[in-house]
Amino acid sequence: MTYWELVAFLYRIAFAVILYVVGALMGYIGIKGIKGNRGATKNIYGSISTLVCGLAWGFFALYNTISEIFTFPFDGFIVMWIGGIFIIFASFGLLVRKISHGTDFKKSNDSNHELSKIEIFIKKIRRKETYKDEIPIKMEIIRKSFHLTGLVFIIGYFGFFCIPPLALIANRAIFVFIDWTEPVYNVLWGPVSTYPYPTDSVDAINKIASLGLFGAFFFMINSDLIRVLWGPEYSVFHFLTRSTLRKEEYEAVGPQIYLITGAIFGYLLFLMGAIDILSYTAGLSCSCFSDALAALVGRIWGNNDVKCVGGGKKTVEGFMAGTISAFFFCLIFVGPIYAIVGTCVFLIIDYFSFHISDNILNPIFIPVAIRLFYWILQIPIGWGI
Repeated sequence: MTYWELVAFLYRIAFAVILYVVGALMGYIGIKGIKGNRGATKNIYGSISTLVCGLAWGFFALYNTISEIFTFPFDGFIVMWIGGIFIIFASFGLLVRKISHGTDFKKSNDSNHELSKIEIFIKKIRRKETYKDEIPIKMEIIRKSFHLTGLVFIIGYFGFFCIPPLALIANRAIFVFIDWTEPVYNVLWGPVSTYPYPTDSVDAINKIASLGLFGAFFFMINSDLIRVLWGPEYSVFHFLTRSTLRKEEYEAVGPQIYLITGAIFGYLLFLMGAIDILSYTAGLSCSCFSDALAALVGRIWGNNDVKCVGGGKKTVEGFMAGTISAFFFCLIFVGPIYAIVGTCVFLIIDYFSFHISDNILNPIFIPVAIRLFYWILQIPIGWGI
């Protein structure tokens, strides 16, 4: 084994260990929540959804063991990204802990003028209830705006009119970066000739899109695990956004984690050849855009309640907005016949409360259902003939 083969092996092992650890932590949080949710504070929805995410990440770890998710040096890129994000977020948490233990908030001036921003944040978060049944509409809009990041994947993979796929631009940028910093690259990653993807390679698009999904997940999960395991005052996201959390996030990871986990699961199904990219994008679009639109329309204009199977409460207006928009987004990517299939799956998941977040289910089951109907009907997916 050469030196660079050893380096690649170590990065591969490090990434596998990280996947198993993340899966185990979310599994632990989910099981703990299910066992502990027998008292006054119940969050079965969040606990089961977190447990399902933990199982999904256990699957990702197993998949990575059997068939590598990333080849070298991409596994090195993601490991260094995870390490850097963890150091930043953990350092913030330790700083808050140090300030919290060293400040007597009972004796502090009520005016807050003598306190730092972090001290004021800690003081406020200890005075009010962090997890609420209903959050302000402004905060709801801010939270749902995260779903617009689905556009980044669409533009990243397909491009948009005159904009080429962002993944290809990123791959070309890597070549430029390598050319500028070749001596440094040689020290960190070995010979430039070992970089696995040509400039305009389809494999480069697939892997860089994977890199983006995994990078986004680890950017979010670091802060969320700190929030759950330590407390919301230790979360850098909570400090920056001052967001009000839902009861469904008590002792559970947040909805953004459910969404990105479902998106990664569906994308791995595409890489395995189980589904096609158009069906996957249709499912991701429904999960990102239709779900957010249904929630906002139901919250702002919803007047007619619908009691879903399993106990969930939604509105007729929200259902209509979600269903119509789901058909529209599916229509764009998979054509009219399969748009009906995707919309029906979206509606079923939305109506039947499985105590599992639809953010997890939609990016997986919509493309799988479309693929199943393709095998039955043998009609091309999309608008091609």
